Amino acid sequence: MPKRSRSRILKGWDACGLFRTRACLPNNPVLGSERILIVLMIRLARFGARKQPYYRVVVIEKRLARNGRSLEIVGTYNPRTNPATVDLKRERIEHWVGQGAQLSERVGKLLAKYPVSAPVAA
Repeated sequence: MPKRSRSRILKGWDACGLFRTRACLPNNPVLGSERILIVLMIRLARFGARKQPYYRVVVIEKRLARNGRSLEIVGTYNPRTNPATVDLKRERIEHWVGQGAQLSERVGKLLAKYPVSAPVAA
């Protein structure tokens, strides 16, 4: 039996994105419509060079690696600027939290520290 690629595994999501059928998981002898819960997290993924961190705020499965394949990029965070640069897509974050995604501790602190700014009049 050939191995299934990672991209094939991710195609088994249902409409809301929180469940996956067991038949889509690799090395599973049980084939059927049994569903399992997949926990989604909104957390930071590190990018940038050595000693020059730059972070993306991503929606990703909790069990995947820090810089694994994410479902969506919902913001950026650059701690090296003075003051730190934070760009968050709050509508998308609210959407994913509504779907059941959990915020990491650091992303929760970023949301609290950098509230929605009032529009600047030109």
